[in-house]
Amino acid sequence: MKKSFGGLGVGLLGFVCTVFCACIVSAMALSPAQDKSMKEPAMEHAKGSFEVKVVPQGEPEKAEGATMGRMSIDKQFHGDLEATSKGEMLSAMSNVKGSAGYVAMERVTGTLKGHSGSFVLQHNATMTRGKPELNIIVVPDSGTGQLAGLSGNMKINIVEGKHFYEFDYTIAPAP
Repeated sequence: MKKSFGGLGVGLLGFVCTVFCACIVSAMALSPAQDKSMKEPAMEHAKGSFEVKVVPQGEPEKAEGATMGRMSIDKQFHGDLEATSKGEMLSAMSNVKGSAGYVAMERVTGTLKGHSGSFVLQHNATMTRGKPELNIIVVPDSGTGQLAGLSGNMKINIVEGKHFYEFDYTIAPAP
């Protein structure tokens, strides 16, 4: 059974895990090439599964209007992306049920369809009374090694408690 992230956990940690793991990713467009004769690289597709561990860092800061927290992120990717990631997440959960937001940065290190290196993902998400919006992009020019020039978007699905990703990406020639 496929779950949508709008219907999952209500607690701060449950919300953060749910938003982080059940996200819809926006596209990161490549800058137009200076030389019009150069073709943009073709979009590629990678897919697989991953495990994620989100751990609160300190006590949440409870105040009128919203509770704020900070978490560490650790992931293991399998499939076309064989990698690990580590990151930091900041979250705020309002006093209105189902309304919250988070931002996060995570460094992914490993191999993407035979290309080794690392890159950084930037997360920005809100949930308004259960309606989610999420944007996760590859930070421009964050790719290293054979992943220099990486740009793309990822979709994450949770099916029967397991996490799956689909990553549409390009690797442009490094500047």
